[in-house]
Amino acid sequence: MFSAPIPGQSLTSEPKNSTWENPPQMSEPEEALLWHLGRFDNPKKTEAVVALLALGLDLVTMTEGLLRTAVADGRHGIDVSLIIAPVIHEHLKGIAEASGVDYTEGLEEDEEDFDLNLVSVSALRKEAQDILDNIKSGGDVDLSSLNTSEPTMEEEEEEMVDMEQQEEKPMGLMSRGNV
Repeated sequence: MFSAPIPGQSLTSEPKNSTWENPPQMSEPEEALLWHLGRFDNPKKTEAVVALLALGLDLVTMTEGLLRTAVADGRHGIDVSLIIAPVIHEHLKGIAEASGVDYTEGLEEDEEDFDLNLVSVSALRKEAQDILDNIKSGGDVDLSSLNTSEPTMEEEEEEMVDMEQQEEKPMGLMSRGNV
């Protein structure tokens, strides 16, 4: 019930205990860039990058995630992240092109091309695996959570007509009529 910290509690802990209270391990952009690129020498990390891109994660989001994690871990500062971000982005793009996976860069002009179907397929696969595990264990199967049918054209048109017919009523103190 009372799990929130007491006001001033952070002032009683040991100073320099957190990574953000200490100076970063690397202050030079070249050093931080070499550290990041060295991490991609590990084949498992490269496979993870390709798998995330195949699931529909865009390059900008992945680059930001990698750099934010390094900042949170105290590897380098935010200013260094801003300097090396374009190089990391291009390196990830090279990995994606070399692997032959379809990817989106995540820039403004690519936002309309983003496809959530890959992510939703992954979620449906997880749900299906859970159902199969439940069947194998002899439990009852509940398929109500799976909604794989797409709405028909008639249902979409009806929904649009319903939305158009609903008129927005003004709200607030000044919008009420004369009483």
